[in-house]
Order: sequence, then C-alpha cells, then structure tokens
Amino acid sequence: MKNTIKLTKKSDKDVYVQHLRLVLFGIAAVGTIGFGIQFIFSVLTFGR
Repeated sequence: MKNTIKLTKKSDKDVYVQHLRLVLFGIAAVGTIGFGIQFIFSVLTFGR
C-alpha cells in the first residue's frame, strides 16, 4: 500500500481542469438527454 502511494503523483492543474470539464460535460449530456426524453413524452401525452 505504501509503495502504491509513493508511485502516485499529484496531477497538475491542467489535467485536473480537463477531467473536471469532461465530467461536467458528461453530466450535462445525460441531463439533456433525460430532459429531452421527458419533454417528448409529455408532448405526446398532451396531444391525446
């Protein structure tokens, strides 16, 4: 366990910002897809 911790290195700011941006983009994409599906089905049931 100690050897593993010694081998790891702290990521620099650029890598951290890149990962944060990717994660936030993924969350936004999933939310947008979910909102779109919910909106489509609410319109379809409203038309009946």
